[in-house]
Order: sequence, then C-alpha cells, then structure tokens
Amino acid sequence: QVLLVESGGGLVQAGGSLRLSCAASGRTFSSYAMGWFRQAPGKEREFVSAISRNSLTYYADYVKGRFTISRDNAKNTVYLQMNSLQPEDTAVYYCAAETRYSVVLRTPREYDYWGQGIQVTVSS
Repeated sequence: QVLLVESGGGLVQAGGSLRLSCAASGRTFSSYAMGWFRQAPGKEREFVSAISRNSLTYYADYVKGRFTISRDNAKNTVYLQMNSLQPEDTAVYYCAAETRYSVVLRTPREYDYWGQGIQVTVSS
C-alpha cells in the first residue's frame, strides 16, 4: 500500500505560480513512476505530467513550457512547479504512483495509487 498526500494548492491570480508537492509513504519510492492528473468540474480526469523511475519527464501539450515535474527520492516526494497559470488550469490536481513498470504513463488506468486531490483555482 502506498499513501500519497498532496500539498501546495490554493488560489492564485492568472499569470501566477504554485508548486504542488506529493509525499509518498514506503521505502521503494524510487521504483515508482509518478504522475500528475487533474479534473475540472464536469470533465474527465486528464493527464498533466509524469516522471519515470529514471527521471524522464512527460507533459501534456497544454502545460508544456509552463509546468515542470521533478522528484526527490531522498524525500519520497514528487513536485509540480506550475508557472503562468491560467483560469483553464483550475481543477483538482491528483498525484498518482505507478508500480507495475508500465510503459504508458499518460492514462489514469496505468496508475495503482492515488492521492486525495488538491484544489488549484486560478482567477482571471
């Protein structure tokens, strides 16, 4: 069992920045791929970013160049630095852990554990 806890969300004006953190339990964090997804009201959960076990990074087109994912295996934590935030980035953001060595990291079904989600609201 892997427990994931997100932090760092909140309310920010358009053009602002936030950094999300996701702390994971367990001793084998370095063996997980980690992802960030988001879900806006009335919409499906969508991929935002992922980082592999060897720190390869992946981004959705709509956040590329604005968001940066990183991980600190010593702290069992993955981060999502979000810059140039826009109202359309408003959503509940979820971190997720993939533990079965899937080669696909852009779909929710590949992930085994999820955090509770954290609200990010961007005002115009």
